[in-house]
Amino acid sequence: MNALLFDHRLSLATDYPRPTARAGESLIRILQSGICNTDLELMRGYMAFSGVLGHEFVGIVEVSDEAALIGARVVGEINAWCGECPTCAAGNRSHCPHRTTLGIDRRDGCHADYTRLPNHNLLPVPEGVSNDEAVFVEPLAAACEILEQIQIAPTDRVVVIGDGKLGLLVAQVLALTGCDLQVIGRHAEKLAILSARGIRTEVVARGAESQLPDGSVDIVVECTGNAQGFATARRLVRPRGTIVLKSTYHGDLAINMSMIVVDEIRLLGSRCGPFAPALRLLAQKRVDVTPLIAARYPLTDGVAAMEHAAQRGTLKVLLDGVAL
Repeated sequence: MNALLFDHRLSLATDYPRPTARAGESLIRILQSGICNTDLELMRGYMAFSGVLGHEFVGIVEVSDEAALIGARVVGEINAWCGECPTCAAGNRSHCPHRTTLGIDRRDGCHADYTRLPNHNLLPVPEGVSNDEAVFVEPLAAACEILEQIQIAPTDRVVVIGDGKLGLLVAQVLALTGCDLQVIGRHAEKLAILSARGIRTEVVARGAESQLPDGSVDIVVECTGNAQGFATARRLVRPRGTIVLKSTYHGDLAINMSMIVVDEIRLLGSRCGPFAPALRLLAQKRVDVTPLIAARYPLTDGVAAMEHAAQRGTLKVLLDGVAL
């Protein structure tokens, strides 16, 4: 099969072995996959990954030992957990110490003609959700995870820092709470996607500061994964406020931990999230992901697609599977 393979360098393999579904797994033909910033970080050495990239997809189940799944259009949660350890028994399956992660950690991904996942990772896609929408379920679920972790009230002052793909999704999800929301970013054209939905935005040039007062925000969601983004979050959050860290960081941050203690700031890490709420939001058209699509390529042009996705300011680049 065709597969976008990373092994110290990126290449399109045209004769990569097609995966075989094991007991309790399904073989999925990929209709569409989405390039994520994590894919780009993996090529820079993150997780020391080697194999087929990709973890955002929609596809058709072709082989499964669960008859009801065969022929279904599905998306798939990316963490394949063991289901037997104490962590899984406690309900924290995405933190299973034995897990593999699709296209990220010891499991080939979905930038390929086929992928495989455990049956319990798969969710059918409602008829009213297009492939273009369904491919966003994984990052949209990550945005929904924030509301699984903390309660946001309509009276809360909330700021999202970052106007990349994840920041735009997080903002749309948090806006549904009715909170006093503002999004800070560097790109007027990206923030315009949110402005069109009635979400307040502020364009802040690189190296400049937001006009928001220090210590004026109840909850800050930091989606940039860079030091300046964290510094802005720390400046804006009020004493006893919360900073949600929604992106991994390259290298270490210099943080005054003493003042984190003095101001009683809560730092909350947040990553993968629940797929079912994300699918409902898409089915109910409460979140619009299509303006985030910047380009699409056939899988066979996957190397060029990754180069496009790596260009500064690019939103979502999609890979289309081979029509059969």
